[in-house]
Amino acid sequence: MKKILVTRPLPGEIHAALEGFDVTTRELTGPLSGDELRAALQNFDGVLPTLGDQFSAEVFAEVPSIRCKILANFGVGYNHLDVTAAKAHEVVVTNTPGAVTDATADIAMTLMLMSARRAGEGERLVRSGKWEGWHPTQMLGLHLSGKTVGIVGMGRIGQAIARRCHFGFGMKVRYTGRGAKELDFDAVYNGDLKALAGEVDVLVTAVPASPETWHLIDKSVLDAMQPHARLINIARGDVVDEAALITALQNREIGGAGLDVYEFEPTVPQALRDLDNVVLLPHLGTAAQEIRVNMMMMAVDNLKAFFAGKLPPNAV
Repeated sequence: MKKILVTRPLPGEIHAALEGFDVTTRELTGPLSGDELRAALQNFDGVLPTLGDQFSAEVFAEVPSIRCKILANFGVGYNHLDVTAAKAHEVVVTNTPGAVTDATADIAMTLMLMSARRAGEGERLVRSGKWEGWHPTQMLGLHLSGKTVGIVGMGRIGQAIARRCHFGFGMKVRYTGRGAKELDFDAVYNGDLKALAGEVDVLVTAVPASPETWHLIDKSVLDAMQPHARLINIARGDVVDEAALITALQNREIGGAGLDVYEFEPTVPQALRDLDNVVLLPHLGTAAQEIRVNMMMMAVDNLKAFFAGKLPPNAV
């Protein structure tokens, strides 16, 4: 019977889905420690890791005899897994694309609306007991309908965000990425990120984490944005230069921001938390029961296919 390690508590349905395996579920919610990472590779046939479980090249190199044959990642992003090192040690890596698309797009829209309509500020005002009642100039924000959105990365999630903006809010869509795409809605490609940043009311990041996207949104991009424009990040934290963003928000150089991810997550700088023109969510992108169950089932399907001698459906 194959030994499987599940690195975090997952929805209860996983127990039935993994019937036939010898399953160990780690009950801690934080990432694996160095010792745990090495033990996972040495003592288990397969591992279901997730965000923060840093299976790096160094970890692989430190294990003299690797038993693990598959890292069936729970999540679409896998920048915490060194795929090159895994392949060098004949370890297959899989992920869970598709299952996260709509949920993540919904969080992008949540952040867009919260930032544009100053919902976070308003909620804090009501809770403080200092709200004095409605008046015509109270907390005026940005009306999203008919505005222009810029999508940085027009993959599955980027397209889902763009569709919501175009069909739901009548927004004009601009985008950048590796190249123009054939889409079922009107959208204009711009290969120049800074130019794109300067022509939109909302700039949304929807790219994977990689060396190429590290600090993709830097000071120069923020400087190019219009004073009223909002930045929304639902990608990975280090896609945005957090220090540059804090400065731009402190100086009111942009209209605001909405963040679901952070550069040094879970650490969120005090300077960012002190600002009233940024909406901060605790990485809620896929935090819906049915979505997490779907992700888990996809990870298990990858695992089962591999041990059945088949090509996992979502190998990376």
